Amino acid sequence: MNTDINHILVNGAQIAFNKMRRAQSFNARLYYYAEIGVYLEVSLSHGAGITAESHDQIDEIYKQATHFHMSENKRSRLVS
Repeated sequence: MNTDINHILVNGAQIAFNKMRRAQSFNARLYYYAEIGVYLEVSLSHGAGITAESHDQIDEIYKQATHFHMSENKRSRLVS
């Protein structure tokens, strides 16, 4: 990553994912999941100096977040 925007996007997505993993409620998890989605959408911007490497890293975070979110939803339904 050679620009500040790349650093901000990747770290922002990672921070949101860490907060998502610590969230105690469905709504909180959903909020952070949506935030990661926004970082992913922004990483698709052309001409903003966002590298393919940064997009790939954010895409991987998004995939992990999706898996986590779905697993937590399934787990909470089994506990109920």
